[in-house]
Amino acid sequence: METMKKRTETRPVRVGGLQIGGQSRVIIQSMTNTPTRDVEATVAQIERLEKAGCEIVRVAVLRREDAEAIKEIRSRIGIPLVADIHFNPDFAILALQNGVDKIRLNPGNIEDEKKIEEIVTLAKARQVPIRIGINAGSLNKKYTHSTDAMIASAQDHLSILEKLNFHDVVLSFKSSDALETIEVYRKAAETFPYPLHLGVTEAGPLVDSAIKSSLALGNLLLDGIGDTIRISVSDDPVLEIGVARKLLKACGLKKDVPTLISCPTCGRIQYDMLPIVREMDEYLSTVRKDIKVAVMGCAVNGPGEASAADVGVAGGHDSALLFKKGEIVATIPQEDIIKVLKEEIEKY
Repeated sequence: METMKKRTETRPVRVGGLQIGGQSRVIIQSMTNTPTRDVEATVAQIERLEKAGCEIVRVAVLRREDAEAIKEIRSRIGIPLVADIHFNPDFAILALQNGVDKIRLNPGNIEDEKKIEEIVTLAKARQVPIRIGINAGSLNKKYTHSTDAMIASAQDHLSILEKLNFHDVVLSFKSSDALETIEVYRKAAETFPYPLHLGVTEAGPLVDSAIKSSLALGNLLLDGIGDTIRISVSDDPVLEIGVARKLLKACGLKKDVPTLISCPTCGRIQYDMLPIVREMDEYLSTVRKDIKVAVMGCAVNGPGEASAADVGVAGGHDSALLFKKGEIVATIPQEDIIKVLKEEIEKY
């Protein structure tokens, strides 16, 4: 058995101004769900994704108009742009000509070898990497569904690029099953030198996706596997970024992410805590600081249980205790809790 490639040992590739692979950093990405040809809607969604912490964004190229829109989209956004293309090589060529930073393409799905050579030549000239994306649910019929078949499929696609001396490649192996995801990526890390794009596909709505993705990607990330991640959520893609950032923080791979500590509430609670938790969670999603913030239900255990928090509150009947590192520093009116917490976070 070959040695498992850690993320610091994979072949680095450049995507715009970012590096994927060959480092300890794990890049967060997402994908728009707007029609790419609708430039205004697509740019607006990308701007929201970038604000939330997305570092690379992918767009679907279903029509020529989508590929043509890439030029304007690329000129208006601040993060690298990936074109997702299936089967049609002309769209890949047009996307490359229009300045895309990376393409997602399975060369084995293109029958015209001259078109593949044209894509590779252009990608080389523009220093644009290609991601080969293997999905468990859409393997070629010659394969029987298994993780070994997914690896073999990747080898088939990859051999086409390697014969053309193209090695700026990223690989992904997507499954909707968390345990299968762990198994196939561990095999991939033993088989390939290329950086790996981690994700659980068709993971469902937010809670389901967060559970499956944390189980699968958390194990892999702690193994040292994975150079870039995408959390798939059947909802607004901005929600994907919050899960990704918190997962990387929990795995010790990202520092500039706040941690919100809050109790589940019980019969001792004497104030309306949950709306405060929700507002602080939304606010903290845009904060780029390594800070722990606590919102606790009562003063009985609040400061003690949340003593690791840099700043926190424990609510009472008409006021709240403000504490730092477990030490009570002030009593504040209940209506000022959010304002005071935000002020303390800004000062931190």
